[in-house]
Amino acid sequence: MKLRRPHKLSRARKAAKWLLDAHQRRERFGPMPPELAPRTSEEAYLIQDDFVALRADELGPVVGYKIALTTPQMRKMMGVDSPQAGAMLESTIRRSPATVRAADFVNLIVEFELAIEIAEDLPAADAPFSRERVAQAVGAVMPAFELLDDRGADYAEVAKRPLELAADNAWNEGAVLGEPVRDWRGIDLGAVRGVATLNGKLAGEGRGSDAMGHPFEAVAWLAGQLAASGRGLLRSEVVLTGSLVTTKRVKAGDLVKFSVERLGEIELRVE
Repeated sequence: MKLRRPHKLSRARKAAKWLLDAHQRRERFGPMPPELAPRTSEEAYLIQDDFVALRADELGPVVGYKIALTTPQMRKMMGVDSPQAGAMLESTIRRSPATVRAADFVNLIVEFELAIEIAEDLPAADAPFSRERVAQAVGAVMPAFELLDDRGADYAEVAKRPLELAADNAWNEGAVLGEPVRDWRGIDLGAVRGVATLNGKLAGEGRGSDAMGHPFEAVAWLAGQLAASGRGLLRSEVVLTGSLVTTKRVKAGDLVKFSVERLGEIELRVE
């Protein structure tokens, strides 16, 4: 996938480089300099595009997307009226069972999601997309963890500048994917129950409908967002559709599991 790249030395490019430097220095997530901070959603995604492009040099190309703030409660808490999207890079995608090192993150947090594998392109020219159109393009469904690094953010402060979360690729640091279920059409994905455990203890549960009403509604929203910037959702890309369970902070020694009825179980060990 080809990312948009604003002109060299543009404001967005400078902002993206500032973000990359902050990540490399393992700095706590904090306000961007006023002269670089996004003023509109469009500016936030221009910065995100350049930030992702810079990271892609090390982590590989875009292979999918995540959707954040998929519940009304989360959007209200963060002071926004719509979800946010982020890109996922090739080398950050893992298959369950997976192991990660806590030391590789400033503050590792995990979300519990349904992932959708796209089997045919949803090109920008076909927008807008309905849930039914998305269903035709779905090749597989699977449980997933999203791996995020909030870098110790003060969430009350983030809520004052939510566009900076979008610019920072919505904190995505990859995903852990379960076994793809290709015979999904007989499963009511809005009704499936997901259960999360942390070190053997119940950590939360939710339904497929908890993220934007249905996982395919989330994919349709994302495809529309991409189409607005002239891009399509492409065959083989994976979409994380939003957490069914509240975000959990994890640390070295933790074992996290997530089981979704009729879709299987995944696990993540943190060293």
